[in-house]
Parts: sequence; C-alpha cells; structure tokens
Amino acid sequence: MLHKYRWYEYVLIYFGVAVFLTFVLAPFVEAFVVSLRPLSSLFAIPYRFITNKMSFDAYFTMWENVPLLWRYMLNSFFIASVVTVLGLICIIPAAYAFARFEFPARNSLLGIFIAVNMFSGAVLIIPLFKLMQQYGLLNTYFAMIAPGTAFVIPTGIWLLRSYLVRIPKELEEAAWADGAGKIYTLVRVIIPVALPGIVVVTITAFITAYAQQFIYALTFNSVNELNPLPVGLFQFFGRQTVVWNELMAASIVGILPVLFVYVFLQRYIVAGLTAGAVKE
Repeated sequence: MLHKYRWYEYVLIYFGVAVFLTFVLAPFVEAFVVSLRPLSSLFAIPYRFITNKMSFDAYFTMWENVPLLWRYMLNSFFIASVVTVLGLICIIPAAYAFARFEFPARNSLLGIFIAVNMFSGAVLIIPLFKLMQQYGLLNTYFAMIAPGTAFVIPTGIWLLRSYLVRIPKELEEAAWADGAGKIYTLVRVIIPVALPGIVVVTITAFITAYAQQFIYALTFNSVNELNPLPVGLFQFFGRQTVVWNELMAASIVGILPVLFVYVFLQRYIVAGLTAGAVKE
C-alpha cells in the first residue's frame, strides 16, 4: 500500500497542527497557571512560568470573596439550557420546512439568516432594550433568554437543514402512504433519523448561548441574583486591584460545564457532522 504523503509532508502537517494547538491552548494553560500563583508573584520581573508557592488556594477562596458565585454559574447553565430548548422547538420544524417544502423566497430567507449572523448582538441592544422596557421584561430571566434564543435559531436552521436534505424522501413517502400526517412523520420518522444532526445543533446552540450572555445581562438586568457568570466575574475587579488568580480560577470552573458537554458528546458531534456527507 502506497503512503499518501511523503515524510516531509507529514512533518509539515504535524508542525502546522502543533502551531495551531499552541495558539488555541496557550490562553487556557496560562489562565490555569495564573490561578495557581500567589497574587504577589503575578507581575514579577523577570517572568516565570512556574513560581514558588503555587497552590489551589484560589479555587477555595473565590467562593468566600464572591458568595454568589455558585448562583452565577447556575444562572448561566439555566439560561443556556432554556435557550437551547426553545431554540430547538423553533429550529427543528423550520429546518424541516426549508429542507422539504417549496415556498416563495425560501432561498432569500436562508440568505437573510446568514446575514443576521454577520452582525453582533450589540447592534440591536438599544432596540431590544426599548422592547424589553415596553413590555416590562427588564430584570427578568426572559430578558436574557429571548435575545439568546433569537440569535441561535438562524445558525441552527442552516446546520440542521443541510442534514435533513440528505435524508431520503422515500422514508416520508412511505409514512404518508400509511396514512401518517406531516407532523407525525416529522416526530416519528424524521427526528429519529436526524438525531445525530440534532445533537450537533443542540451542542452548538448551548455553547453559543453560554458564551453570549454578557452583553444581554449587563444591559437588561440589574438584579445581582439573576446575573450569569460573565457578569458575576466583575466582582473580582476591585477599585484598586484585580484578584487575577481567583478570577482565572472562577473562569476555569465556569467553562467546565461546556467542556464536559463537548467531551462526553464528542462522538455524537463527529457522527452528526460526517453522517450523510457521502451520497450513495
């Protein structure tokens, strides 16, 4: 069997992968190391990656200095979970409609969905604030859930539609021949077959919702108990100093839910991204 690449091509490939991983992982490694250092040695000159008296003390003292830290983490997880569930309720039938039905301006609407993702949520902050204020939704969970849901739907429709179009239409036609309606066919036939793609959309929506809570919470909420983790981390910023080691420790603990979701569902992500890629 002939090798696909020559030896120097393997060297270049692995070198490129190593450089890429270095840039991706370096911030996380540095954040973890900072969380272990004493606060007095963080800005020592010359810089040392490993210093004396490194410990996990910051992972214990952060709960004492910010008593509501656990509440902020639960709020982030709750908001991201609700956004994901509401997003899926809208994404699945919409993606199915775009994949199977012909209707006016279908391609134009898909283009608009992509165009929406080109703009940051900050562009719509003022209109959204006025809308929330008008309906009395400020300082509630819904004020942070509604915008997050709106921004995960377009990407979710695009991802799931590209998966649904590869499912053979004969499955639906067979169900229709047996007297099944469109909703029954979607729930009992299409969704089980499209489960790998739905898992990918679910994880993507959850990670997006978990990461994009800061601007909505900072603008639409002033109740401290309702704040998600990104806003809660501001309490590590004092008037004179910043407790960097505890801030990094809290940040690392805060990303663990997303990391666990990704690690444990990684095989489903790969299956969802690759299934149907080759058309027989």
